[in-house]
Amino acid sequence: MSRLKAGIALPLGVMLVAAAPALAQQDALCGGAGRTGQWIGGTEQGSDLSTASAALEQMALVLMQNEYVALFKLSEPAEVRVEAQGRGGGDPLIELRDAAGAVLLSDDDSGGDTASRGEIALEPGTYCLSMNSFDGAPMTGFVRIGRADHEPLTAGIDPNAAPPDDFGAEDGLGSEPDGSACEDGSNRIGNGPLDSSLGDGVAVSAAANEVAGWGFSLEQPAAISITAQNPNADPLITLFDAQGGFVAENDDFDGLDSWLDMISPLAAGEYCLAVTALSDPAQPITVTVSSYDPAAAMKAMIERGDASPPLDGSYPVTALGELGTRLRQDVQTTEATVWYSFDIGERGLVLVEAVSNGAGDPTLVLFDDFGRLIERNDDFGQSLDSRIAARVSPGTYLVGVRQLGDGQQALVRLLFERYVPAQ
Repeated sequence: MSRLKAGIALPLGVMLVAAAPALAQQDALCGGAGRTGQWIGGTEQGSDLSTASAALEQMALVLMQNEYVALFKLSEPAEVRVEAQGRGGGDPLIELRDAAGAVLLSDDDSGGDTASRGEIALEPGTYCLSMNSFDGAPMTGFVRIGRADHEPLTAGIDPNAAPPDDFGAEDGLGSEPDGSACEDGSNRIGNGPLDSSLGDGVAVSAAANEVAGWGFSLEQPAAISITAQNPNADPLITLFDAQGGFVAENDDFDGLDSWLDMISPLAAGEYCLAVTALSDPAQPITVTVSSYDPAAAMKAMIERGDASPPLDGSYPVTALGELGTRLRQDVQTTEATVWYSFDIGERGLVLVEAVSNGAGDPTLVLFDDFGRLIERNDDFGQSLDSRIAARVSPGTYLVGVRQLGDGQQALVRLLFERYVPAQ
C-alpha cells in the first residue's frame, strides 16, 4: 500500500462504508487474527468444511514477518486435519485458533520434512489457521484444511519410525527430557517440602550439563510458578510427577527464558523439573519455584506486551487524547513495554511506526480498550524498526512499545498517522 498523506480520503470509500459491518465482524474473529484472514473456500458458505466434498486449499505468499490466515467453519463436529507445505526451501509454521482467539494447535515439521500438520477434533464454529515462515524469509506455501476422510496434502511422520535416541546430542545439549532426570535424588530445590518457602521463592543454579533435573516436593496442593533464566543457555523446562508422568513444558516464554505458571494447584507429592539448554549447556541456569501470584503474572504480561494494561490508573499509561492526522512521540524504551492510549472519533485506518534508526530493536503492539489484540509487529521491511497498520472504529486504543532483548535500551520515535475513508 502506498503511503498517503494523513487526512486525505482513501479511494473506494463507498465500498468501505458498505462493507463495514462485515469487516468489523471479521476483525473480531480469533482474537483479531481474522482481520487479515481469507475464507479458504472463497466465501463463508464455501468454507464450511462439514459440507465440503474435498479438502479446501489455497496457495499463499508470505512476505517478511507477515502471516497468511485462512478462515473456515464447521456446521457439524468433525475430525479436522490442517496442513501447510512450502515450495522450494520454504519452512512453514501453522497455528490454529478458535473464534475467541484461543490457540488450539500449533506445529512445525509434523507433516514430514519441513511441512506442518496437525489433527484435532473440533466442534461447530469458526476457526482461523495462520501460516508464517519459520525463518521470516519470503515463502510461497500451500495450505490445506480437510476432514479426516479427505486426501491429505503431506505425508506426515511415519508412526512406525523409531524415535531419535537423543535430543540435540550432536550439539552436546543433553538427552530428551524425561522423568528420570531426578532419579538419583542428589539435586533438590530446598531441603524439604517447599510449602513454607514459596512466598519468597526458592532458587537454585547450575549448568544443564551438570544438573539435568531438580527434584522438589509439596505437602499441600499449591499453585506455583517456575522460571528458568539465562538467555545465553536458552533453557527448556519440563515438569514431571513422581511417576514420571508429563505435567507441563515451556520454552521461550519470556524472551529465551522459560516460565511455567501452574494456575491449577499441583497435588501434594514429589516432582521433577528437567532442565535442558537449547543453546550453551555450560551456561548456568537459575531455576526459581515460587507461589503463583495472579497480580504479578498479569504485571509481567503487561510488561512483555502480551496483555494491555487497565485504563483505571493502576498502571502507567500516557493518554495522547484524540488522534488527529499526525502525532510524533519520543520515548526511551527498555525491555518493559511503555504504553500509550489514544482516542478515535470515526472509522478509518491508523498507522503506527517505531523508528530507532538502527540504535535498537523496537516491537509494537496494538490493543483495543477491551484488551483484544489487534496487531503486533517486529522488524518491518528490511530494518529492525516496526510498523502497524490497522482499521479502527470509534473508541480508545492502546499502543505498547518495548525493546527486544534483556537489558536493551534505545531512544525510539513513535509516529501516529490517521486516515479516513472517502465519503
